[in-house]
Amino acid sequence: MAESRTATEVTANDPAGGGAVRRAGSGRRIAYARLRDLALIPAIIVIAIVGQLVSPVFLRGDNLINVLQTMSEIAILVLAQTLVLIVKKMDLSLESTVGLAPGVAAWLTVPVGTGHGLGLLPGGWSVPIALAVGVLVGVVNALFIIRFGLNGFIVTLGMLIVLRGILTGISGGQTFFRLPASMLYLGTEQWLGMPASVWLCLLLFAVGIVVLGFTSFGRSLYAIGGNVDAAKAAGIRTDRVLWIVIVTASVLAALSGLLLSGRLASVASAQGNGYIFTVFAAAVIGGISLNGGKGTMFGAFTGILLLFMIQNVLTLAGVPAQWIGALNGAIILIALALSRVTGGKVQD
Repeated sequence: MAESRTATEVTANDPAGGGAVRRAGSGRRIAYARLRDLALIPAIIVIAIVGQLVSPVFLRGDNLINVLQTMSEIAILVLAQTLVLIVKKMDLSLESTVGLAPGVAAWLTVPVGTGHGLGLLPGGWSVPIALAVGVLVGVVNALFIIRFGLNGFIVTLGMLIVLRGILTGISGGQTFFRLPASMLYLGTEQWLGMPASVWLCLLLFAVGIVVLGFTSFGRSLYAIGGNVDAAKAAGIRTDRVLWIVIVTASVLAALSGLLLSGRLASVASAQGNGYIFTVFAAAVIGGISLNGGKGTMFGAFTGILLLFMIQNVLTLAGVPAQWIGALNGAIILIALALSRVTGGKVQD
């Protein structure tokens, strides 16, 4: 888990993160960060044991696969938000992109009169359209945040509302159904006995771990999140990196929407609403700092895995869904308190 470096190790005079800057005192910090990466593993084991005691169904293969498949869609959003948080930004619009991207694709490709679509394009265009919508949303967000220097929280909050309104408008408040086969593929196909969405999620997190831990681009993200002025002084092209991160996050959100739509075989007018709270809960308990410059992909993955395992245990125990929602907020508060105890300051 080499991506566990903090921003202070990669700023100053070495934009690649090497040389004396990385060597100076980095050993202890990296060792501590690696241990922190594994901090949730005991909790995951405990929840697995508790889950089996609550219900013998918990550790059955079909239940675990179901947990992983339903988790994979939001896990990709967690991955996207992790990239944004590491560079000390925030993207609230990701949850609306989850709905709008596949919604526009369905609107343009579902035949007229059969699933509330216009039927303007063949079904094979649905996936490229959804990803293109993700790119467009990311470009607009980056334009306001980077080019015009506006507050990212406010910009993406406004974008969240706009995108949600657009989806409601094009769908008429109804659900798109009879989706083309290309939109269903990733949400329904099995690869080697496992849902394709699970494999895709694991692959993306593996790529994220490699990029953050073993490339100069990944080290640049930590540097920008830690101190953007120092990153600029070190020769990092901060604006270009931020553009890449923000657009990539939106594309990942569009992909998440495709996985969800494929699994449900529909696109609801409210698809994605409320996802951002689960995303932040998973990121925080996974050790991602809201101050930027800290956190790892492995930590983010264990955060969302733990969260979904807890939710599954509560569901099997018959706990009402509204209490599960309250749990996410409680987990955020507990994680913040623990970060104060273990790290010496709150991640705010």
